[in-house]
Formats: sequence, C-alpha cells, structure tokens
Amino acid sequence: MRTRPRILFFGYSEVGYECLSLLLGRGDNVVALVTHEDNPHEKIWFQTPAVAARGKGVPVFTPESVNNPEWRERIAALAPDLILSVYYRHMIGTKILALPRLGAWNMHGSLLPKYRGRAPINWAVLHGEPRIGMTLHRMVKSADAGAMVDQEGVDIGPRDTAEQAFRKVLPCARRVLERQIDALLAGTAKETPQDEAQATYFGGRKPEDGRIDWAKSAREIFNLIRAVTDPYPGAFTDVGGARLMVWWAEADSPAAHGRRGAPGEILSVAPLVVASGDGALELTKIEWRGAPAAQWRVGQLL
Repeated sequence: MRTRPRILFFGYSEVGYECLSLLLGRGDNVVALVTHEDNPHEKIWFQTPAVAARGKGVPVFTPESVNNPEWRERIAALAPDLILSVYYRHMIGTKILALPRLGAWNMHGSLLPKYRGRAPINWAVLHGEPRIGMTLHRMVKSADAGAMVDQEGVDIGPRDTAEQAFRKVLPCARRVLERQIDALLAGTAKETPQDEAQATYFGGRKPEDGRIDWAKSAREIFNLIRAVTDPYPGAFTDVGGARLMVWWAEADSPAAHGRRGAPGEILSVAPLVVASGDGALELTKIEWRGAPAAQWRVGQLL
C-alpha cells in the first residue's frame, strides 16, 4: 500500500488551529507541528494549533528559528513530502522550502496580491477595505509572493473591529484548504502567478502604531481605533504623563456631528468630543493608564 504523504505543518493562531484540525480530522499524515510559544505579553484570545496537535499525539516543536543548521537538519530528518504554513509568524528559509517534493504552501489572511506581509486583517480594517479574504499560495523567498492556488473573500462592514473581521474571514481558510488539499497531496494543484502591479506590502504592527494622529480625518482615526481595539493593544493619545486608551469612538454621533476645531482640541467634556483634521469624534470608551484621570477642560489640546 502506498505511504500517505508526510505533511509538516507550520502554524499559529486560530487559522492554524482550524486548518490543522481539518487535516487531522481527515486522517492526513501530519508528522509534526512547528509553532510558537505563547507570548506572556500578548492577549491570547484565539485557539492555537498546539491544542489540536497534542490532542492527536502529533509532536509539537517551538524553535526560536527554524533556519539555523540544527533545525534544518531536524526538519530534513522528518522527511516532509509537503509543507503547509498557516499563520506561522517567522519567515521560513528557502533551504527548508526546497525540501518537500510536493512543495511548500502558505495560507495568507488577505486577498493577494494585496496586503502581503504581517497583520493583513488589521491593515485592511485600518484602510477601510470593504472585503477581505484568505489565499492559498506557493511559498517562495519573498513574503507572500508565490503563485496562488485558491482564495475566498468575505464582505466586512465599515464598523467591524479587526476581531469581528477575523471571525468573518476565518471560515474561508478552512474552506479553501478543504477544496485544495487533495490536489496539493497529489501534486496537481493549479497555480496562477500574482499580478505584481497590484501588490501591496505592510509590515508587522507594534503597540506604538496605535498612537492617534488627530490631524487625520475622523474616518481615518475611527478606522485606526477599530483596527486595534481589544483584543489588540489599542489606540491611544498621551496627555501629560498619562496615556489615554481609546477603545471606541463615534465620528457621526449627535455630539460630534458638524463640530470643528484645531486637531486634538477638546470640544466637549461630557460627552468627551475631540476635534480631528476634518471634524470630530466622540470618545465613548476610554481608559487611563499611568496616572489618574486628568481634569478635562474645553479647548485643551491632546
């Protein structure tokens, strides 16, 4: 009887959990999971593939880097026929990508070629995109640049947070993999090169990237807030020695509608309304960090 292809799975996040669970539920030959240790400084609000792997007795590895000689040798010893990466957070070197006879494939959280790179859903929400998706593509040296096998998209609303957008798009990853896994394992998957003229790339996001620039438009600030609100690190503005976290705001509330002022100017205290570059926002959910709440005054600049 022919041996089933050996799959080496690189993954993290709930997308990784869903895709690995699909393979394990099908009875595919997953020889190991390469994943990440949970970061104690990160809010872990999602299921991780390590839970699915350990439940089925699949070995779990969490190396700092797979691209050093030791780990390249260990991965080669696993003799993978196919590599599948789903929300694995590190680049996998070309020497590893060249190992499997059936290729190395990645599930990326955008409608490629747009939003290559890290945190694609957060970036898409920040830019006000009406539609996001998941794309299965061949892994090459450049991030998210390989030929596409399949993709599926979903509409998101102009008030959806990044987490809400993530929940909407999550099922797309499992459906795409379910459609294509047999072709990948048979070596018959059809590939379409990406249109480089349409490609965009964005890097990883840091907590500091949540700083509000009040000179931007009310819509741009609102999109930033919904892109990084809980469970992500959040949008903020500094007031003296204190940090004001802004977890939600409204650009079109009765209190903010039609108001103008210098960017960052407090136009109202109760409710709290702050001027943007083209209007104003009512800050409806806030949190002070590092100091007691300041005494607001109308005309104060943030």
